[in-house]
Amino acid sequence: MNILQILPQLKSGGVETGTVDLARELVNRQHKAVVISSGGALVEELTQLGARHYKLPVHKKSFLSVLSLIPAVARIIKKEKIDIIHARSRVPAWIGFFAAKLSKTIFITTCHGYYGEHFFSRVMGFGKYVIVISQIIGRRMIDIFGVANEKIRLIYRGVDLEKFKFRGFFTRDNPKEKVVGIIGRITPLKGHEHFIKALPQILSEFPGCKILIAGDAPKQKRAYYNSLLTLVDKLKIKDRVKFLGNIQDVPEVLKKLDVLVLSTTTNEAFGRVVIEAGAVGVPVIATRVGGVVEIIDHQEHGLLIDPADSYQLANAVVRMLKDKSLAEACAQRLQEKVRTCFSLERLADKTIAVYKEALEKRKLLVVKLGALGDVILISPALKALREKHPKASISLLIKKEYKDIIQACPFIDELIILKNKGIGEIVKNILKLKKEGFDVSIDFQNNRLSHLMCFLAGIPRRFGYKNNKFGWLLNCGIANKIKNIDPVAHQGYVLQSLGVEISDKKLSLWMNERNEEKAKGFLARQWLAQGQMLIGINAIASRRWQSKVWLSEYYAQLADKLANEFNARILFTGIDQNRDEIETIIAQTNCKPINACGKTSLIELAALVKYCAVFLTVDSAPMHIAAAVGTPFVALFGPTDPTRHLPYAEKFVLIKKNLDCAPCYKTKCFDKKCMKEISVDEVYSAMIESVDKKNEYITINNPS
Repeated sequence: MNILQILPQLKSGGVETGTVDLARELVNRQHKAVVISSGGALVEELTQLGARHYKLPVHKKSFLSVLSLIPAVARIIKKEKIDIIHARSRVPAWIGFFAAKLSKTIFITTCHGYYGEHFFSRVMGFGKYVIVISQIIGRRMIDIFGVANEKIRLIYRGVDLEKFKFRGFFTRDNPKEKVVGIIGRITPLKGHEHFIKALPQILSEFPGCKILIAGDAPKQKRAYYNSLLTLVDKLKIKDRVKFLGNIQDVPEVLKKLDVLVLSTTTNEAFGRVVIEAGAVGVPVIATRVGGVVEIIDHQEHGLLIDPADSYQLANAVVRMLKDKSLAEACAQRLQEKVRTCFSLERLADKTIAVYKEALEKRKLLVVKLGALGDVILISPALKALREKHPKASISLLIKKEYKDIIQACPFIDELIILKNKGIGEIVKNILKLKKEGFDVSIDFQNNRLSHLMCFLAGIPRRFGYKNNKFGWLLNCGIANKIKNIDPVAHQGYVLQSLGVEISDKKLSLWMNERNEEKAKGFLARQWLAQGQMLIGINAIASRRWQSKVWLSEYYAQLADKLANEFNARILFTGIDQNRDEIETIIAQTNCKPINACGKTSLIELAALVKYCAVFLTVDSAPMHIAAAVGTPFVALFGPTDPTRHLPYAEKFVLIKKNLDCAPCYKTKCFDKKCMKEISVDEVYSAMIESVDKKNEYITINNPS
C-alpha cells in the first residue's frame, strides 16, 4: 500500500511522533510511507527511516492558502500513486479531503483532540473511516459531529518499546535524589501552574527533590511561560526547578524520574506521555480527565487526582514517593498494560488493518429510482457486483413502494428508501448518503434526480450513462452510444467500466415461506380446487401506457378458452387502480376468473405468478416477475421494442407485429393497430405451447 499522512508540522509532540512511528512501521512492512507537513525537527528522522517528505505550508489557516494547496497535494497523490490519504489535523484535513476528491483517493482521518463545535472541525468526521485515539473522543465524534458509529475505529496511541526501553522498577531511597517531572507543551491546558503550586508541599517532605519541567512554550504562550517563571521565583523554589525546554530525547528524561505528573486541567484526548512513562517503568500521577482514565485505573496503574487541585496533587506525589511498594506495583502493572494494549506494533497492526479494510471493503451505492420492473431488472447487476466485491458494503437506493420486492435480496447490505420526491425527503436522503461515506455510486436510473443526489452526497466516483439529464455530474460516466440492447446488457456496459462483468443475465426474486403461504391462503379463499391449474394474465400496463394494452374482449375470449382447455382457473393480476378495468374484462367471461388486483403485496404477487403454469403479459413489470420466478410467459409487444425491454428468460414466447409505425413509444394511440392485429388464436396457441413445454403443471393444493 502507498500511504500519505498529512499534518501541520513535524516538530515535537504526540501527533508528530506518532506520524513518524507509523511511517517507520509502514516502511518496515514493505509499504510506501509519504508525509506532507510544513517541516520540523523530525523530518530528518522520517527521511532516514525510508519515508518520503514533502514540505508544504499545510499549517496555514488562510482560506486562500488552503485552496491553493489542494491541487498541489492532488499532484503528489498522483505522482506517488497514493492509495489512502490519512489526515491528522483540521487544516491539513480540509486540504486532503478535497485533494482526495480530485484524485478519487480514499480519505481517512485520525481525531487526536477535543475539537470545537463548529463547522471547521467537521472535516475530521469526513473520512471513510474515522480513527479515534480513545473511547471518549469516539463518543464525541458521534454525539457532537454526527459521525456514523460504523465509521468509527478505536485505535489507542502506541509507544515504541525499542525506543522507550524498560529501565526496571525502582524508587530512590535517598530523599535528596528524588526526581519528579512533568513533560508536555507549556500551555495553560496542561496545568503547569497547579503543578508548580504543589511543589512547596512536596519539597517540605523531600527538601532535596529535583523538579524537571520538559516542554517548549509556543510563541503565543510565552506570556504564560513567563508567568510560570515568576511563580517559581515567588515560591522561592528556583533552585529546585529546572525548565528543560523542547527535548528530543524523552526516554532519557523519563529514566531520571521517580514520578511523572500529568496535570492537564481539561479533557485529555489520550495522554501519550503516560504510556511512555509506563513503558520505561515510571510511576504516574495524572488528573482524572478524558482518555487518561482508559489507561489508568486508580491505585492499580497509578494515582488519579482531580484537575486543578494542587493540594491533592501534592499529597499524591508525596504518597507515591514515600510508599515504595505502591510505586513499584503501579509501575509494574502499567508497564504490563502498555505492552499488551499500547505498543507501537499493536497500533501499526490495527492502523494497517483499517487501511486494508478501506481498500477491500468499499461502500457501493446502487441507484434505481424507477418503476417495479426496473428494480427487478437490476438483480443480475447486484449479483455481479457482489461476486466481484464479496467484502464490499452494497446499498440500494429505491422508491418506497418497491421495498417489499427487493428487501430479501442477499446481494445487498442496506436498503435506502426515498419515500417521495418532496424537497425535504430528497435533502434528508442526500445527507444520509453523505454521512455514510460511499466510495462509488452506480446510477442505473440515469435521470436528473439520481445524478444530482449522488453529486451532492459527495460520492467520489460516480458511474452511469452520460446523457442530457445532468450526465455531466458523473465523473466516471460513459457515453450512451449503444442502442437496441436488452436492459441487463445495458446495465452491463456501465458495470464494465468498474471492471465487473454480468455472467448470468437471469432475473431473480427472493421470497420466504411466509410470502408463499400467504399467496396460497389467498388462492384458497378464491376456491382454487385441489390440483387445479392456475393460469395468470397481466392485462394492464401503467395508466400512462394505454397503447400497450390488448383489447378487453380478447382477454375475455382467451380466458374462457384456456379455462375450458385445461379446466384451469384464470388469475388476473394488477394494482388496485386496475381493479375496475379487470372487472370489465371479467364481466365478459364465463369462467369466473380471480381478480387479484391490489389484494396482495408485491412479493406475494410474485409468489402467485410463480404458481402459474403459464403467464400472459404485456410489456410491464409482471413480465419481469415471471422471468424472475421461472414461470413460462407469453409477452405481447406493440409500441415498444422487445430488444430493449424483453428480459432474459428460458421459457417464453414473444408476439409482436412488424408494422412500419412500430416501435413508436407513444403512450396513447387511437388506432392501436400493433395490438389489435394480435389475434386470440395465436396467443391461445402460444399459451398452450408454453404449458406443454413445461412438462408438468404447476399446481396448488387447496388448504381447506
